[in-house]
Amino acid sequence: MLNPSKTILSVAGSDSIGGAGIQADILTGAALGVHVMTALTAVTAQNSIGVLASHPLPPEMLRLQLEAVVADIIPDAVKIGMLPSPLHAAVVADFISSHGFSNVVVDPVISSTSGFSLSSGSALSIMKERLFPLASLITPNIPEAEKILQVRIQSSEQRKSACLRLLESARCGAVLLKGGHSEGHIISDLLLMADSDPLSFHEFSHTKINTLNSHGTGCTLSSAIAAYLALGHPLPVAVSMAIDYLQGALLAARDYTFGRLGGHGPVNHFFNHRYL
Repeated sequence: MLNPSKTILSVAGSDSIGGAGIQADILTGAALGVHVMTALTAVTAQNSIGVLASHPLPPEMLRLQLEAVVADIIPDAVKIGMLPSPLHAAVVADFISSHGFSNVVVDPVISSTSGFSLSSGSALSIMKERLFPLASLITPNIPEAEKILQVRIQSSEQRKSACLRLLESARCGAVLLKGGHSEGHIISDLLLMADSDPLSFHEFSHTKINTLNSHGTGCTLSSAIAAYLALGHPLPVAVSMAIDYLQGALLAARDYTFGRLGGHGPVNHFFNHRYL
């Protein structure tokens, strides 16, 4: 049941196929019972095959969206996705800093699965310098972590080392290094929190689900974590519950056919809902 007293503010790009970006965040929040408010950073033209074009909104329009929302409603969590330019990254960093939000989840979207660049290198620099230190959690996948750290990440020991380096360099509250791009039938996602004493890893292992319908998994996971944080769960529990939710959404979508082009369809965000 939707609880409109619990809210997420999603800062992300729009996906015209409706499976990733701000659309995935809205679907995820609705499925998990929280209200999702939005601030668009860009409009993309894409389908199941890939991204055809991306058009950033003016940074001033992004700022106005953000300020309009919080003038009325203070979000219980903030999820940040696609930031196409350093100006967009700076607007969001200024906004988060000035309002002092808790439960800030940053998904450092750099490129689409098909390889289309969604964020410039200079935007990533601003994110690293100004936005990551304000985050409760950053959620890079392995290619994104490699881009941030400028290293190759292959073995399980390299993944743990990368988590430590990300936590130190990003100066954020926690790092969730997603393992979906690793080889093998078992995926391990690693959570490392700065306030754990001593520093120790939470490892979440699950079976890899082979399906073409995996469009928007990163957006779905990060917004699910934000939703569970908004609902009051501590970070390790929120991450665990979000991973379980994504696994269910992937499994429910595994065998259906989406579109005529044979590309990647979305997950089934409402797999655990029944409609009369």
